[in-house]
Amino acid sequence: MAKPRPIPGLSEDDPYAAAAARVVRVRTAELAEHAAGVLDVDEIEGVHDMRVATRRLRAALEVFEPCFPRKRYRAALREVKALADALGERRDRDVTIASLREFAAAVDQEDQPGLESLIARVRAEQADANRDLAPHVSPERVASLVEMLEDLAGEAATLAGESEPQAPPAGDPGALAKLSAANGDGAAGEGSEVASR
Repeated sequence: MAKPRPIPGLSEDDPYAAAAARVVRVRTAELAEHAAGVLDVDEIEGVHDMRVATRRLRAALEVFEPCFPRKRYRAALREVKALADALGERRDRDVTIASLREFAAAVDQEDQPGLESLIARVRAEQADANRDLAPHVSPERVASLVEMLEDLAGEAATLAGESEPQAPPAGDPGALAKLSAANGDGAAGEGSEVASR
């Protein structure tokens, strides 16, 4: 499994929205990085790595939800969830086939035809799951998702008073208060709210 990338410049002193921008940008880059070759059924770890990347990204989006415009946040989260579901369907078949192959190596010769028949059925399901996954990982769709997520990260950076994801002044005690005030008067747009977490 691919290890998560560290978040450059992330500090406990960052305003919440600045942290959101940094984390979402890195997790988005991880997801995009794993899209290449994900449809190769002979290299099944690619699906696993991309699925893990979607889970990390989804967790980041949910943690930082108050930093994003609600409608665009929901649209991006829906897209990430749909991708994760499609990856999960493929991954389930990959794991089943690998387990059956391992089991087949340990059983008697007379049981091999039955196992090969079962593996062939799961391979057909794998092919169906791969066809369903293909539109989600097309270069155009991945680029569109990356653009949506970059837009959300940009909104969070703007909310934090940054034009780019950069380290804020260390120890800004008023940063969270500024974020709360900005969210409270609707500066984040489209009904953002600060949640108690």
